[in-house]
Amino acid sequence: MFGGQSAEHAVSLMSGEAIIAALRAHHEVVPIGISRAGRFLPGADPRLALAGQGQLEEPAASPAPTETVAGLDVVVVALHGPMGEDGTVQGLLELAGIPYVGSGVLASAVSMDKAMMKAAFGQAGLPVGPWRLVREAEWRADPERALQPLADFRLPLFVKPANMGSSVGISRIDAWAELSAAVEEAFRHDRRVVVEEGLSGRELECGVIGNDAPEASVVGEVVSHHPFYDYEAKYQPGGADLVIPADLPPEVAERARRLATAAFVAVDAAGLARVDMFLAGDTLYLNEINTLPGFTPYSMFPRLWQASGVDYPTLLDRLVSYALERHQHRAGRAD
Repeated sequence: MFGGQSAEHAVSLMSGEAIIAALRAHHEVVPIGISRAGRFLPGADPRLALAGQGQLEEPAASPAPTETVAGLDVVVVALHGPMGEDGTVQGLLELAGIPYVGSGVLASAVSMDKAMMKAAFGQAGLPVGPWRLVREAEWRADPERALQPLADFRLPLFVKPANMGSSVGISRIDAWAELSAAVEEAFRHDRRVVVEEGLSGRELECGVIGNDAPEASVVGEVVSHHPFYDYEAKYQPGGADLVIPADLPPEVAERARRLATAAFVAVDAAGLARVDMFLAGDTLYLNEINTLPGFTPYSMFPRLWQASGVDYPTLLDRLVSYALERHQHRAGRAD
């Protein structure tokens, strides 16, 4: 299942194309595209969409979502961002009784919302940097008062829509005069905005797979050639270097792996996730967890697992098995 209604539509097409090609070696694959308007398109081809305008064409008519997934053994969800990674599609598949790869409704929703995610991490006693939530209604009523909780923050700041991925709508602020424009930009994507105090350190990422006994991959490092790891750095050639494995002391790498699995458990994730963190001095801080990370062969998540001894097709087969395992456990409790 690929495409979707979020700003990450094209990224999802790239993930979908790679996943379909790999799955066809061992499985009968039914491609299901979702257009930007939310129409379900059985048989859609992500390659054609990418070769054209970078998005799936809108049909005159399309089947109901439940008709599209009826009878499938398992759905591999390759959607990114809102209306796909946030529990909405997961809820549809739960109602349809179809096993699917990835986290359930709760973990998907919590992990997609940066404010709720950080609150969950804090409740679990996991380290996060200073952050505040700004609500659009409060901002429109009194901007100065809405930003008052940021008075003790130190520059630089990062302003982010609470619900968005691939660094869409994110701004780095190096002067207080830039803050209002950055907040307005973030509100273009969500009515809730997270403002974080920038952490000076190395950006590390770790893959996690499994259900109730998650495993962590080797740790990788992102070395961005931009002021921060923004959309262009992620998806344009030469935007960043991915160092796998990261050059870390063994003790630090092991702490990072333990922190990644702790984050996975804190939000009750399942199947797969990529956990991003910062290393500032000797201290690790969680940044976020992505429950449906980019899945092209060049994306960080599959590359982390390849470096851990699990190649791309094998990784997908394991994710399918985790989906079936989780579904069987839930069905057993229902009986």
